[in-house]
Amino acid sequence: MIKPVQILFTFGLGMLPLFCSATDLFRDSPQIQTGLDVHATSDVFADIYEKLDSVNWAGKNIDVAIESLEKLNPDAHIAATGNRAVLVWGDELIANFPYPDAKDWHSYGEITTALLLKMRERDAHLRALNGAQLYNIVVNALLSGIDQNGNYVYSRDSINDNDTRILTSLGFEAGRDERGNLRVTGIFKDSPSDIADMHQGDIISEINGQRVANISDKDITGILSGYNSGTAKLKLLTPFGNRNVTLRRATVVLADADIIYRGKNENTNGILEIIIHKISDGAVDIVNEALNKHSDVDGIILDLRTSGGDDERAMAKLAGLFVGQKPVMRISETAVDETEIVPGGDAITNLPVVVFISDTTNGTAEALAATFYENKRGVLIGTPTSGRARIATMLDLKNGGVLELFNKSVKTGQGNKLDGRGVFPLVCLSNIRNDGQRDVFLLNVINDEFESHDYNAKTDVDVNALRRACPNITDGNDEDAMALGLGTKILTEKTIYNKLMGI
Repeated sequence: MIKPVQILFTFGLGMLPLFCSATDLFRDSPQIQTGLDVHATSDVFADIYEKLDSVNWAGKNIDVAIESLEKLNPDAHIAATGNRAVLVWGDELIANFPYPDAKDWHSYGEITTALLLKMRERDAHLRALNGAQLYNIVVNALLSGIDQNGNYVYSRDSINDNDTRILTSLGFEAGRDERGNLRVTGIFKDSPSDIADMHQGDIISEINGQRVANISDKDITGILSGYNSGTAKLKLLTPFGNRNVTLRRATVVLADADIIYRGKNENTNGILEIIIHKISDGAVDIVNEALNKHSDVDGIILDLRTSGGDDERAMAKLAGLFVGQKPVMRISETAVDETEIVPGGDAITNLPVVVFISDTTNGTAEALAATFYENKRGVLIGTPTSGRARIATMLDLKNGGVLELFNKSVKTGQGNKLDGRGVFPLVCLSNIRNDGQRDVFLLNVINDEFESHDYNAKTDVDVNALRRACPNITDGNDEDAMALGLGTKILTEKTIYNKLMGI
């Protein structure tokens, strides 16, 4: 039960009536409160709300964003109704504002700042955050109600959106988590950080003797990568204790696709293995060149297990190399409007294809896998894809930051749902973990005893049940070898390939 509260609401040195106007909340109060410039902070939030309102959200509105501020602390509860914005802490009402008029972004920004100030009064963690950290977790909280995959980038300068293939780097990627910790999010294979046995999830508490909390995001980006050599001393917090590591920048070659030609022998004319890391124009160029160079192989292994991307045009070009001018994807920004994506050119190969997929296949890569399935163009092997088939919209903010919003939902070329569902393999690799199981599987296919289940067509079956039937592979270092061996066997034994394809 909510306890009675006083009718006065305190801001720093000034006092505002609890039921105050939604306009100019800080007109008669100090500009700097609990270390925040309330005017500048309100302006940033106002800009964010205005940008969010410019995007289609299929029925969701700004009320949801404001209420999501309560995720900053489990004791906070926020209700944004048609005419009030209320903050309850535990069972105590501590803020109550008249709700702004539609598109009154100035008032939206001030109410958000006011709510944040009241929360900082009671949350020591929020008070301790610097400006960059505070904006990061607050804006991510605002986004979470509308787009749980969206995120706030403190500076456009920190986004590497060029097509550079070589840079010097410590070999890992990192980002601030919800508590402001700098957490390792990815490791480049064979890089200095990989050799030093760093892992995804490690927290970096100090860099060159300086606490990470005192280093700006832009400076951290400069330390992690750049165009000069040097070393960095890191203090890591890991599940196994604290570690100190010293990393020297090294050259890291970045490519959106890798090509491996497995040459001729007495049993095969060769297999072309294409590994897609990111669906991009660069990947399209690499794949196009490889297909033209190795047109006489027995087949193609297309590895999408770590593939992602949100460039719909690049995905269409890549799919078009294999299927030609057929619908390969649909993009939906609202509940009713869809845009059909069709490649502009003809296919350049009709070779048999085996497609590897996994739980880290995401974004437009899921639509690419579905394209092979729907057009009966390849055999899907692996485990279910992530079900995170969305495309991002990037919105620049006036303070130099960027909102990355995954508001565009991706469907297959035939209009089937991908987001929240994913793509399911014909052959579940987690059920084939050794040579004996592989040989039994192949024999069952040859003898017409392989009971194929078209899970992609079973739209009325619970997705979680399908995933349990083909679980993610979390153990065993031989997955690559097993997948490659099985894929090669399918491509070189035409009878097996044709039966799996239903030919």
